[in-house]
Amino acid sequence: MNKIIFTFFLICFVSITYAQTEPKRSLGKLNDTKSVSSSEEGSVRNDSLSRGKGKGAKNEKAKITDYLIITHKNDTTYLDTTLTIQKEYKYNYLRKDEFNLMPFANMGQTYNTLSEDFQSISLLPEFGARARHFNYMEIEDINYFHVPTPLTELMYKSAFEQGQLLDALFTVNTSKQFNFSIAYKGLRSLGNYQNNLTSTGNFRFTTSYKTKNKKYVANLHFVSQDLLNEENGGLTDESVTFFESGDKDFDDRGVLEVNFEDAESILRGKRFYLNHKYNVISNTDSLSNNNLNVTHIMSLKDKNYRFEQTTSNEIFGSSFKTASLRDEVTLEEFSNQLQLNYSNSLIGDVQFNATHTNYNYGYNKLVVLEGNTITNRLKGDILAVGGKYKKQIKGFNLKGELGVNVSGSFVGNFINAEASYKVNDDLSASAQINNNTAAPDYNKQLYQSDYTNYNWENQFNTVKTQQLSFNIKSKKIADITVDLTTINDYVYFGLDPVTNLVKPFQNDKSITYLRLKASKEIKYRNFALNNTVMYQNVQDENEVFNVPQVITRNTLYYSNHLFKKAMYLQTGVTLNYFTSYNMNGYDPVLAEFYTQNEQEYGGFPRLDFFVNAKIRQTRIYIKAEHFNAAFTGRDYYSAPNTPFRDFKVRFGLVWNFFM
Repeated sequence: MNKIIFTFFLICFVSITYAQTEPKRSLGKLNDTKSVSSSEEGSVRNDSLSRGKGKGAKNEKAKITDYLIITHKNDTTYLDTTLTIQKEYKYNYLRKDEFNLMPFANMGQTYNTLSEDFQSISLLPEFGARARHFNYMEIEDINYFHVPTPLTELMYKSAFEQGQLLDALFTVNTSKQFNFSIAYKGLRSLGNYQNNLTSTGNFRFTTSYKTKNKKYVANLHFVSQDLLNEENGGLTDESVTFFESGDKDFDDRGVLEVNFEDAESILRGKRFYLNHKYNVISNTDSLSNNNLNVTHIMSLKDKNYRFEQTTSNEIFGSSFKTASLRDEVTLEEFSNQLQLNYSNSLIGDVQFNATHTNYNYGYNKLVVLEGNTITNRLKGDILAVGGKYKKQIKGFNLKGELGVNVSGSFVGNFINAEASYKVNDDLSASAQINNNTAAPDYNKQLYQSDYTNYNWENQFNTVKTQQLSFNIKSKKIADITVDLTTINDYVYFGLDPVTNLVKPFQNDKSITYLRLKASKEIKYRNFALNNTVMYQNVQDENEVFNVPQVITRNTLYYSNHLFKKAMYLQTGVTLNYFTSYNMNGYDPVLAEFYTQNEQEYGGFPRLDFFVNAKIRQTRIYIKAEHFNAAFTGRDYYSAPNTPFRDFKVRFGLVWNFFM
């Protein structure tokens, strides 16, 4: 089947390439861009990117707002080259705001999650190995482009011992109808602890095509990813004592003993994705403002997770063999969705869709344990139907979406509704309700391992979540979000009370989870104080869902133009803090976090000092990370027996340039 799909994609790509009829225009080099000052994300920029008068070139000027970025939902933004505090928060391995995440010591490792969002429209189980998925790029993480001149973006950041992070993107429109982009994010970092190497790669290729009359539009991408981590099981109990002692003999973290030095885990994945539509009726065809299109979305996913260890280790219990342990699981998922989309100025936007998914998860062997045979495959077909609705009524925006599995082995359904209202230019409010029922992750239903206790086949009930949320956005007041979630039949990894080893469980009690988040920036001249605080409360009789009660991030910074506005400077200090709680432990065999209630972690500050600068289209970042490590206590952990990183000065840049 894979070969058939690949051939289909190849034919589509070749056909699109040969469909170009508009000759390529000669584009001169970028001459200059205006220096732009902005302290807020998304501010309007009207920089002119002049193109030279080469032979056959036109006297045109490309603006920064002409460099368009299109999401998988067809939402369009444009290239942002400003230097803001939000850019500082996103300048990391994930290139996302890590407010609710606690990083591990080495870049490219996993993150402990401090806050969970249970809003979901998923109808199928997830693959598992969730601790490896923070940097795994899903469909919603891939963007498409439309650019007047070739665009390149380079992102670099130093790593921890013998390595670096580089994320490079190049995109070009060969004509107004056809764009392609190619990108690669690669990381290699040795780390400061034994057997702590990370080596990851994310390759992305996208292409977009539309006919001149815009009747047919297509977006296609191919992604190939491999995320490798050496695993050491954390520090031994004796080394934990040495770490907390502050003895200078152990400042070299490489001398601390870890639980093992012969294991690694790797997540690999490939995905082909095609989203194309044909506009049957468009505004240009009718005076009644009607639009009708037929959309087809096809996705082929192939994932593989493997854990390898040279010799067995007693901390995971008994094993079937003592050497060359190797656990490997795969998932193939082929999905086709057909949509009928209709919009009318009176009715609004309406969509009906039907989705067929073929899945094949499992192993290449059977396991017989205590006389019971554990199957090796979960495979079948799922047929789902759903719809969407969107309508603006005066100041109100109404959105709704629903879906349900109508056939197949997995029960699943969801409904999501949202209403928003813009009070004035400063104040807007919204309310949302989300109800989701879905089967637990594949690895909680079925797992095989060379370790005896990591073999199971479970028939869990579906997990049911209901979330009600309210949002207020105001620059004058604050951005405030409140959500209340009820979770029934929650499935989680925890410690078996008999063996003290990790396995999946289903909670038989209801969990109520409240979150209140507020963000506000206070400015005085060139100084600003940016604050984000989250309060969390969990009502959980069985204590299987643990999060800190308070998470806070506060940044005091100064920003100004220097050298006759040739450089824009931003410098300050950021405090990250969360209250102590029963922090989840990390299991390297499963690449999953598990609930533990034996010891509390947290309650330590993390202080970072940064100096950032923008020179034309280059943003330079220098940061002294966790500079308080030596004088506020050696009690900083990312997970039980897993210390957070020490003081480190790191630097890097993000550079956009045009042709």
